[in-house]
Amino acid sequence: MTGMFVQWIQERGYPDRMNGHDERGTTMTGVDPSRLDDQQLMKELETIHRTRHDTLLYGSNDALRAHNERMAQLEGEYLRRNPRRLVSAGRTREGARERHCGESVTPGQPGT
Repeated sequence: MTGMFVQWIQERGYPDRMNGHDERGTTMTGVDPSRLDDQQLMKELETIHRTRHDTLLYGSNDALRAHNERMAQLEGEYLRRNPRRLVSAGRTREGARERHCGESVTPGQPGT
């Protein structure tokens, strides 16, 4: 790469190819999530979540393993940066119980 291009990449938080990637064997797992800015991190998370289903269904064991590792890295970094993120009440155990409370039918009532 030319010097100007490398500088342009590094200024935006992307390391050079040799030092910025975690290499296990020949698999490159991408830029260290701690080096991504918030916008880049969200884009990476959106991409990995979008590709998850196909990787699970059709990816090799190695591809699935790499996907799991990368997703854990990205999600871990997001949680580290956002420890007080907004949590929807409906996404908690109590919220789920309340949601199903009105839908359940007690034994002995018609329709059971």
